[in-house]
Amino acid sequence: MFDSTCKFLAESFSSDFASWLIGEPIPLTELSPSELSLEPIRADALILLASEEYILHVEFQTEPDPNMPYRMADYRLRVYRRFPQKQMKQVVIYLTPSQSYYVYQTAFEIPGTRHEFDVIRLWEQPTQLFLESTGLLPLAVLTNSPDQAQTLRQVAVRIDAVPEMRVQSNVAASTGILAGLTLDRDVINQVLRKEIMQQSVIYQEWKEEFLQEGRQEEGQSLILRQLTRRIGGVTPQLRSQIQSLSLDQIESLGEALLDFTESADLVNWLQEHQAS
Repeated sequence: MFDSTCKFLAESFSSDFASWLIGEPIPLTELSPSELSLEPIRADALILLASEEYILHVEFQTEPDPNMPYRMADYRLRVYRRFPQKQMKQVVIYLTPSQSYYVYQTAFEIPGTRHEFDVIRLWEQPTQLFLESTGLLPLAVLTNSPDQAQTLRQVAVRIDAVPEMRVQSNVAASTGILAGLTLDRDVINQVLRKEIMQQSVIYQEWKEEFLQEGRQEEGQSLILRQLTRRIGGVTPQLRSQIQSLSLDQIESLGEALLDFTESADLVNWLQEHQAS
């Protein structure tokens, strides 16, 4: 959820992020990882934005990642292969405080090779900078603030001043999600207007995602009850495999189990559908 929120912000307010990270309000457009010829290492966290001269590569992290230096070096080479003439800025942004060695790593090193990248630890950043750009407002509560609840109230005032309702609702929803990393939900609900957040595109997407997860859990529970009636108890191993199925696979299993008479039928079905 936090990765997708940050990705949404960077892509929706690319000029704000360019001003912050590059130092110029350069218009940037999304660059698909597929344009780099190879599959991304971790597509859900990958943000690539491009202009005529720059490639901006941003990774947001809630936890330290020992593989981050390698990922930075790998993507730098991929981008150079595809766009050798473009400058590239790479930034890892850590969202939550940590004393781990990994959040201080700024280079990938092996014998004969060294690649450097930038690291930003939000909890060390001055809050005021993030209160001055609409696209950065949701990050403000994670910065070096002595009173995060008060910072959230400052953010809410600025959100209310955004003239375009769609932008206002998207920024409010993003703020509510990211504030959850550091503040209680009750505090967030008291400060941010829920009716504004509910109008946002990302709120609707998350709502649908949660509903999908709910349907999947409900389907798993129903399948397990039906299997118990038809073939007796389900072993923990088989239960684990069933819980790993997608919603479509659960629906298919619901139809297939009508013909099951013993556990072997379930085992065979799971093998055929490559459940693990």
